[in-house]
Amino acid sequence: MDEWNPGDKASISEENWTRDLFLHKLMHGLQTSDFDWSDFSAEQTDRTIKELDKRLGTSIHPKEDYKVPRAATRKWTFKKGKAQTLGYTSEEYEVVTEDGYILTLFRIRGNKDPVLLVHGFLDSSDTYIIRGNRSLVANLAQNDYDVWSANVRGGRYSRRHLRLNPDGDAMFWDFSYHEIGYYDLPAIIDFILDRTGKDQLSAIGHSQGNTIFYVLGSTRPVYNKKVRVMIALSPICYFNNVKPPSSTVLKSVPLISNVLLKTGEEEVFGDKTVLRLALRYFCGCKECYNICARGVFFPIGGNDPDEIEPDFFPTIIEHYPTGSSRKNTVHLAQGYLNSFSQFDYGSKNNEVYGQSYPPKYDLRKVSMRIVLLAGRNDGLASLKDVETLRDRLPNVVEYKVLDYKLMNHIDFVWGRNMDKYLFPYIINALNRSY
Repeated sequence: MDEWNPGDKASISEENWTRDLFLHKLMHGLQTSDFDWSDFSAEQTDRTIKELDKRLGTSIHPKEDYKVPRAATRKWTFKKGKAQTLGYTSEEYEVVTEDGYILTLFRIRGNKDPVLLVHGFLDSSDTYIIRGNRSLVANLAQNDYDVWSANVRGGRYSRRHLRLNPDGDAMFWDFSYHEIGYYDLPAIIDFILDRTGKDQLSAIGHSQGNTIFYVLGSTRPVYNKKVRVMIALSPICYFNNVKPPSSTVLKSVPLISNVLLKTGEEEVFGDKTVLRLALRYFCGCKECYNICARGVFFPIGGNDPDEIEPDFFPTIIEHYPTGSSRKNTVHLAQGYLNSFSQFDYGSKNNEVYGQSYPPKYDLRKVSMRIVLLAGRNDGLASLKDVETLRDRLPNVVEYKVLDYKLMNHIDFVWGRNMDKYLFPYIINALNRSY
């Protein structure tokens, strides 16, 4: 990539100067696998946008339509009857939270008890079905479970609110995984139990998708009895033993957050944001595999090219990432810098919480049965951190380090042989008599 020429700073707004340098470094990093934020500051700030425009042959604006050259992908989704391709009929519901967010919930009916799937950070319900007949959704449906797949606030299918406009109201993005656990999960669980007439459901959560159950169980203990068992895939609660480059990314989040805050960007990797567009352009092809899969995804999540193969990688980029808030990103990173606590507002903690530090989540109150399934090659959920979680939860009914030695953070949802390495443990946990 050509060296960035900032031009005349006096003729460029400070916000655009900051954004452009940020985007330049992003594009450079994607091409060289070299993420160096050390010389990046708010003082250094439309040149990169023009460069990206030139590369894409179109004018890019986060709030306008765009066209991106894409590799051929298989669009396995719940939307528009795509699940029918697998031989199943999907149903779509809207769930409204106590604080006004409108969430999309998908269902494939079965005769067994309901199973709720909850995706991780920057993900959507698509993550459980993009492997088609080898996906977790297909496996559960084949086993006749009543499959429900959630979409939490801020993502592709839940970017709506009764009063707030995500494109104009910054308050829409004033949430983290705390609000997802405190508001989204109760609304979804109550909706499913009301529709099915059941007293309990089982749940499967990947990454942040299990974190929010610890929030729920500790802040709204009454919901512990509504969850028969929660199966945690790549359990995330602590980041105390994460190693580089994952730890480097986590430590960089506050700096990146300050840049986004200065430029007024509260949505992170939404479908029409420049960051998402850039990632799709630079990574959405098989030829990008070495740069993006080997250079970005594998170093962070764990290396396993046999499970995440070049032919499938463009399909991942077609569906992931799909938006969350800047605040949520910061809150997740605080798990590395601090502990498993509510959002740390710094000097405003006294105003918000009446104390100088954020309240910790009391894991002793999380009395729902929990199965922890971990991978020894996971770049984000280290075994030491999972063991800490295991020791602090009062009702872990099973802790399993999966036998497949390369099992990592992204294999849990995207690996092509999970029907062999993972799903038998899930079905066993669901079938068990508790």
